Formats: sequence, C-alpha cells, structure tokens
Amino acid sequence: MDAGQIAYKHEITLAVPPWLNKGDNAWQMTASILVGIQSMPGLVILYASIVKKKWAVNSAFMALYAFAAVLICWVLLCYRMAFGDELLPFWGKGAPALGQKYLVHRAKVPESRHRVTNDAYESTEPFYPMASLVYFQFTFAAITLILLAGSVLGRMSIKAWMAFVPLWLIFSYTVGAFSLWGGGFLYHWGAIDYSGGYVIHLSSGIAGLTAAYWVGPRLKSDRERFPPNNVLLMLAGSGLLWMGWSGFNGGAPYAANIDSSIAVLNTNVCAATSLLVWTSLDVVFFGKPSVIGAVQGMMTGLVCITPGAGLVQSWAAIVMGMLSGSIPWVSMMILHKKCSWLQKVDDTLGVFHTHAVAGLLGGLLTGLLAEPDLCKLILPIDTRGAFYGGNGGLQFVKQIVAALFVIAWNVASTTIILLVIRLFIPLRMPDHQLEIGDDAVHGEEAYALWGDGEKYDPTKHGWHTASYSEVTAPSPYVIGARGVTISL
Repeated sequence: MDAGQIAYKHEITLAVPPWLNKGDNAWQMTASILVGIQSMPGLVILYASIVKKKWAVNSAFMALYAFAAVLICWVLLCYRMAFGDELLPFWGKGAPALGQKYLVHRAKVPESRHRVTNDAYESTEPFYPMASLVYFQFTFAAITLILLAGSVLGRMSIKAWMAFVPLWLIFSYTVGAFSLWGGGFLYHWGAIDYSGGYVIHLSSGIAGLTAAYWVGPRLKSDRERFPPNNVLLMLAGSGLLWMGWSGFNGGAPYAANIDSSIAVLNTNVCAATSLLVWTSLDVVFFGKPSVIGAVQGMMTGLVCITPGAGLVQSWAAIVMGMLSGSIPWVSMMILHKKCSWLQKVDDTLGVFHTHAVAGLLGGLLTGLLAEPDLCKLILPIDTRGAFYGGNGGLQFVKQIVAALFVIAWNVASTTIILLVIRLFIPLRMPDHQLEIGDDAVHGEEAYALWGDGEKYDPTKHGWHTASYSEVTAPSPYVIGARGVTISL
C-alpha cells in the first residue's frame, strides 16, 4: 500500500471517531487562527501605530494583556457561561472547560435545541471536538475586549484595565453571547446575529463609549493633536484585520460548507465597497483621500456585513457596503461635531462610530435583506428579511429589540463594573503620567528616536557630538479629517 492510499484511507480510531469530519475540523481550526491573528498581532500592531508615539507601547500592551487574560477566564469559567447549560434566559451556568472528557467529545451547544418538525428536535452539534469550538469562540471574546480598548487608549490606568477585562467578560460579554448564540431567549425568539454584529461590535462600541465617559478624557494636547506614529504599520495591522475577517465570518457556520463560502465572499465585497465609498467622501469634502479614512471605511464595511454575512446575497453586500461607507462617515464627521455630549466623551479611535453604528446598521439591514433560501442553510427557524415579505417585517422588529437589549445591558454593566473598580483603583492615569506616556507608565518607549514636540538632544539621541544644534523636530502630520466640521 503506497503512502497516498494510507493517507486517505477512511479508518475509525480513537483519534478519529465516527462523528469527526476532518474537513470541518481543519477549517474551524484555521478560522480560529485567522480570527486570533486579527488580534495578535493585527490589532496590537494597529493600535501601536495609529496612536501618538508616546502611547504606542501602552496601547499595544492593553491589547496583548486582554488577549491573554480572556483566554484564561474563558476556559476557567466563561465559555460555559456563554455556550453551556442555562442558568437564566440570558445567561449560562459558568464552569471550567478544561477537562479531557469534556474537550474530546463532539461539540454541542446544549441550549440550542429547537423543534424542526412536530416530533423532531435538533441542536447545534458541529462535526468536530469541543476543543475546537471552545478556542474558536475564545478568539471572538478576545477581539471584543480589544476593540473596546480602542475607546480608552491614551489615558486609562493599566491597573484598572487589568481588573476591567475579566469583569466585563464575565458580566457583559457572556450575556450577549448566550442570549443570541448560546440558546438564550433572543436565539429562540429568532433574532439574527450571524457572526457578531451585535454580540461583538455593537457591544464593544457601546461599552467603549460608556467606558470613555467614566474614565474621562485624554489631556487637552492629546485630544487636539493625536497623529499616528507609523502609517505604514497601521496599514499592515489593518491588512491582517481584513484578511482575518474571512475566518471571522467564514467560521460562523461551524462547518466548511456552502454558507461559509458565501460569507467569505460577501465579507470582502462589503469591505471593499465601504472603503471606496468612505474614501470618495473624503475626496469630495476634504479634497484628498485619507489613509486613516480608508482604514475606517474598511472597518465599517467588515462590521456591517458581520451580522448577515452568510444570509444576504452578494448584491446586497454591495448595498450594505455603500451604506456602511457613508452612514458611519456622517455620524463621525458631521453628527459627532454637532452633538455636545459626544464631543465631551473622548472616544479615542471612534469605536462608537466604526463598531456600534456600523454593527447596528448591519443588524438592521440583515433584518431587511436576509434571503430566505440562504437563511435555511443555517438558521434554526424559518426566517427572511422584510424585503422578502412573509414574516420579514417581524424579523426587522426582532432585530431592533435585540439591539436595544444589547445596548441597555452594555451601558448598565459597563457602568457598574467601572464604578466598582473606581472604589479601589483610579480609572484614569494621573496627569504627570499622561504628560510623558509610555516611559512613565511602563519604563519603555516604542522608538529610540525623537519625535512630536521633543527637542533633539545629541547626547540623548545617540549622535554623541556637540556639533549638532538643538532643534525641534516637526511632525509630518497635520490634523486630519476628524477635526473638520461640515456645515449642512
């Protein structure tokens, strides 16, 4: 028997039980790695490069810490709070997901059991071991916390952040995940969130804005001038985020099937459309294309398609991309400037606009554009968007109610968590640390160069000669499109 015959021989062993589909398992693990790469190193690089030079290390470390802390909390308690047995209609019973007997058995979401006929019931049971599902869902939980961090970069105390991450994961993220994905009341009611438009993006955007309010603003000098310290690295991080999104949405069906293929195509189509629309608006209103704007447009497109990636037709993905490249643009560039409350809340990277607004938009558009035949490929009950008649109007109502629940829960839980932490740890760094940045907070700096506003010192910056006169290094960046108000 040659090597090829051995490799492809169908054989039942202890490591290959009858229920295991090797293709599904291989794709699910690949999708998990793609989503993990979005955070590590994708968002680590993006955050380190999109902020002012003095906050590069701190911003990257906040993402790094969240990734590690979420993983440990996930396997010790939180996975089964989100995907285990029901404790409350919106919350599962917490328990470890570490035992061999638990992890090697076939994956199952126990509370997803639903009626398919009068006498038959089904549950979500992918054809791979529980270990694959636990890790896949961890990568979603981790990126949610990291996205949230974007709202409080440049001033939140690292000690407060270290306390906040596990508490928010336990008391906020698991509630949304169980309610919409784990067999909670919104899941059984039929609200749609294909891959996290509500559970991840609406949650992180609303919680981020709430956290930004309670933590307080950056220094006035940082709010007025916060140029990226490395635009090219910012693009590298953004590229990892975009490419990783194919695993994000393509892994949502828990199988390498037709729906995952549709989801991957729609994800990329929507992101490209949104980027082009956002860039075009920048050119029309500001006279030049912005690289930061292109990244934001890419992001809003990826977020918008997420709640319906495998449920809408590809022409609808273009429509969603056009809207996600324009509506969040208007909310960030125009409405934000006109709303005095939003002006007071210092959302560092505009996570509210790129994730909450875009995620809500995507969820509502899914309620309009979800195609009935595509819905049958993955959803447990007969579902369609409002544009397809039938019960589609009710589906749109369900999308609104689900969004309101996610918004309310995140505002309340994030507020309570931060107020409790504030009793023991200051949420905001003291001003003397804010003036200096990374060197004061971590004793480390991102670059051994002089930069924005710093005076060149020959002895400090490595030339070791007195022949160089002291000069101030000008920044090549100017205030970008974010600082412009459009009067309509």
